[in-house]
Amino acid sequence: MTLTSGTAPQAAPEQPAQRATSPAAELLDADFYAFQTLLAPHEQATAARVREFMEREVRPIADDYWERAECPVHLFKPFARLGTLGSAWAETATTPLSAVARGWVGMETARVDSSFCTFIGVSGGLAMSSIGVGGSPEQRAQWLPPLAAGDLIGAFGLTEPLAGSDTAKGLRTTATRHGDTWVLNGAKRWIGNATFADVVVIWAKDTADDQVKGFLVRKGTPGFTATKIERKQSLRIVQNADIVLEDVEVAEADRLQGIDSFRDVAQVLRITRDGVSWQSLGTAWGAYDAAVRYVTEREQFGRTIGGFQLIQDKMATALANLTASLGICVRVAQLQDEGRQTDAHAALAKSFVTTRMRETVALCREACGGNGITLDTGVARPFADAEAVYTFEGTKDMNQLIVGRAITGQAAFV
Repeated sequence: MTLTSGTAPQAAPEQPAQRATSPAAELLDADFYAFQTLLAPHEQATAARVREFMEREVRPIADDYWERAECPVHLFKPFARLGTLGSAWAETATTPLSAVARGWVGMETARVDSSFCTFIGVSGGLAMSSIGVGGSPEQRAQWLPPLAAGDLIGAFGLTEPLAGSDTAKGLRTTATRHGDTWVLNGAKRWIGNATFADVVVIWAKDTADDQVKGFLVRKGTPGFTATKIERKQSLRIVQNADIVLEDVEVAEADRLQGIDSFRDVAQVLRITRDGVSWQSLGTAWGAYDAAVRYVTEREQFGRTIGGFQLIQDKMATALANLTASLGICVRVAQLQDEGRQTDAHAALAKSFVTTRMRETVALCREACGGNGITLDTGVARPFADAEAVYTFEGTKDMNQLIVGRAITGQAAFV
């Protein structure tokens, strides 16, 4: 049996070909066109293990941790034992997974809790990808295995108080070299995991050549301060921080040797932007699951509201959004596996899927009426979390401009 509630409307009896061949990986109800069957059998089994972990370990505690704005850090290492962190890198790929399968794992995680997906994704995605893309062979061998095993937790420090969308040119954090030591000064904002991370990838401009470099700042380094951002109303489990760097000394050996400009940083963002598309899909999927369950149980006027035309219209639109978004996510991941993915491919996916996510969580909230604003119904948390996911890894506007540049050949950035 599936772990989701409700049944997607069927125009005809289900055919055997629509089901996954592996008994351990039955299709989720909202996988209307059976995209999961594109995964190899071992990938379907991996997705099933992640789904089971999220349902067993995370779902029962997610609302409570979200309400308290605390992070279940104790679940990081058990999640890492599933073997999905680092599956993209040769040093840590114990069970190779395609980009489609890696995306599916992110979707399964976000479907239960988008905050937990962010927590995992910052370390296993942004931090590990920075080292995987920009690290020397020695750095990759040193850092990737413990990060993949959950022995270390990573963070990624790019965004600044005065540099968000314009980080390519507007980065203010500086790095000045003195022999074999670099001195970092500046500030970062919205840095997930930073209050407890063992290593934070800090991006700074080299004062000698004005190019962006990457640095591995270890926990406890003098001059590094991370302060939790309070009063958030989205992704409350994620421990975002303001970082201050005051004459932070980093050895040349901890500078990412393969990063020489922001163009190199963009390679990392292209990979992780795909992950945000899958996370957006999962966030919407979680709201859909909860709404279907609610409308098939809630009674008004002597019948369940799932039998009313207006409710069915909302649910059909939500399912269409999920299906279209899943198709885009799958194809962009396939292009990544083929080595043909571009910045514009990733940007279009992020822009489209997050927009459809925002519409979908709103439709699901509406379908649940006033009860939809409570955590108990299951749509309020993804409804709120969607706002943060809609914004990070590049706003819709910035991603649209990346796509627009690909269409016209003209850059419209300020």
